[in-house]
Order: sequence, then C-alpha cells, then structure tokens
Amino acid sequence: MNRQSTSGTEMRAITISREYGSGGGEIARRLAEKLQWQLIDHEFVVRIAHMLGVSEYEVEQQDEYSQGTISRILSSMRSIDPALLVDTSNMETSEEGYHQALVSVVQAAAREGHAVIVGRGSQKILENIRAVLHVRIIAPLEKRITYVVQREGLNHDLARDRVLQKDRHRERYLQAHYRANSSDAHLYDLVLNTSVIDLDSAVDLICLALERKANRLSLPEEELGPGAGFGKYPGRPMDFRTPNNPT
Repeated sequence: MNRQSTSGTEMRAITISREYGSGGGEIARRLAEKLQWQLIDHEFVVRIAHMLGVSEYEVEQQDEYSQGTISRILSSMRSIDPALLVDTSNMETSEEGYHQALVSVVQAAAREGHAVIVGRGSQKILENIRAVLHVRIIAPLEKRITYVVQREGLNHDLARDRVLQKDRHRERYLQAHYRANSSDAHLYDLVLNTSVIDLDSAVDLICLALERKANRLSLPEEELGPGAGFGKYPGRPMDFRTPNNPT
C-alpha cells in the first residue's frame, strides 16, 4: 500500500458517509488516489466477490448471504491486503453475519491504517478512535437527482426513486445496528455540501482537515474543543440575559 508522506499519515483512516448522489463515492476515490491510501468501498467488496465467482447481485442482497459466502469474501481479502484478513469462524449467517463482516473489515482497515472507508457504519464503528477523520457529504435532493441522471443514465423519476431508496436503505442499516441517524452532525469532524463546492475542492478541504486533526492528536482532552486557549469574555455578551431580566 503506497502512502503519502505528510503529517496526515499519523491518522489511521478517513470515513466517508454520504447522501446518495452527493458525489461522496467519487470524492472518496479521488481522496484515496491523492493520499495513496487504500479505498474500502462497495466496489472493493464486489471485486473480491467476482474473484470468487459471487455475483454483484449476491453482494447487493446482503440479507441473503450465507456464512460460506461471507467467509470466502473476507478471507480472500488477504490476497489483496494481508492486514484485512479477519476471523470468520464464529460469524453468524444472514444480515447479522453480513454486519459482523463489515465491522471486521472496517476495524481491520483502521488497524492497518491509511484507509479511506466509504459507508458501512464506519463513522460509528470507529467513533472512539481519535486518529480517524469522519466526513459527511451532502447535497440538495434535486442536485443529487441530476447527478444520478448524468452518471447512471436514468430519467428524472427513476433517478429520484433510486436516490430516495438508497438513502432509506442506508438509514435503516445505521438505525438498526447503531441506533444512530446519519444526518447527526455530531458524528463527523467535517460536513461538506457539494451543491456549490466542486468535488476536487471537497477533496482539498478533507486533506486540510486531515492534516489539522493529525496535528492535534497529541494534545490532552482538556486542551481540545472550541474553548481551548480562551479565557472569559472581557465583558458580558450582549445577548446574555439573566433569568430575572429576560428582556
């Protein structure tokens, strides 16, 4: 795995959560290419599945995975990156087995380091690891529909249905396994709206955030946060009202 030599290399991983059609997947691809980091996304799993003779349809139908299919896919990741070998001997079948598989892949990728991880609940799986940058990519619905029309060749109505369906599916997964909402900004270090910001600029902003967060990894917890380095206001804030004087 090639790695770019910057201060950001102290970081273990970047997670990319995205609304469907926001360009998040493409941003992740460009980001991994720029940093020369490993990209863990849907296509990564599909490529390995194809090597094993598993169809993309089987990958999409995650709730119908058998334990054998999960084990074959995960164990075979060693041929691409030995660090991604995970123990599948105790893995359950069906949807829970698939979930366990994804958690194993995400954790293994973060342990190895220098990974851009797209989706898969990675913002929750790795939420307690400080050396991970969590990013959310969003865009207005109509902009996302236009993106899908252009990229997937669908008409407007079909593109809209696909965007909404994919968003619902991702949200159900996060709710079912983590009781979390992907739109909760507190899950992320950075939220980017691609309505106006182009994808390359989004990549640049993520790289900057990666470097800045890396520079603060060694600081103790009490020196972090928006109040770090500040004292009291020199005077009372103009909008401050005591309970006895609300106006």
